[in-house]
Amino acid sequence: MKRIGLKLCMAAASLSLSGLSFGAAKVVILGRLGEATRKMGIHAWLSPNSHVYWTVSPEEYLVVNSSSNKDWLSVLLQNGHRGYVPKDSIVILPFNVTRQVDEGPVAGYGARYAAASDALQYLGTPYVWGGNSLRHGVDCSGFVKRLFGQIGIDLPRTAAEQALVGEPITRYEDLKVGDRLYFWDSKEGKIGHTGIYIGNGQFVHSSVNHHGVATDYLTPAWRKILVAARR
Repeated sequence: MKRIGLKLCMAAASLSLSGLSFGAAKVVILGRLGEATRKMGIHAWLSPNSHVYWTVSPEEYLVVNSSSNKDWLSVLLQNGHRGYVPKDSIVILPFNVTRQVDEGPVAGYGARYAAASDALQYLGTPYVWGGNSLRHGVDCSGFVKRLFGQIGIDLPRTAAEQALVGEPITRYEDLKVGDRLYFWDSKEGKIGHTGIYIGNGQFVHSSVNHHGVATDYLTPAWRKILVAARR
């Protein structure tokens, strides 16, 4: 992981404080700038016994957000995945880290990219069946519906209904960031799960198995039950 220079920090702060979009672009906040106070591992989950993705050095900069556990922070990795570090090992600096994305029409690529980027801000939000709160509890289809509602796209409430809306993507190779993914539930005999593609073979979703919003790779097991994608 690379240290973020002071120039980038100041630019990030300027953009976030201004609250403005420049031209046909939208500024997306990825998280706060944090500085490691000691050598530590970035963990796969909210536990010191979980797998370590990466080891950081003192004074190394990270992009951090809050998590579902007050004693841990989530960390944005270079590949778009999320890890976790103890909160007491990070000094949170007064700067937002931002990304500027092109924004076309409401249903355009820029807006869908923004929805996917925004989704990562809610990692760790608890899974609640029937929930609609991006902060306090949400299920898979509620998660997708709320995020796309924020960019002006009103989707139905259930995953099965959402899978009928939008341009179908029929090849895995054609997936783009912001495409909606729909998975088959063999027990229910219908589409029962959904998430948002975030690139590099990964997607973000509100997951029962992860107890909340998390990212996963589209492993062969996931791809086997991936039955629809919509743009």
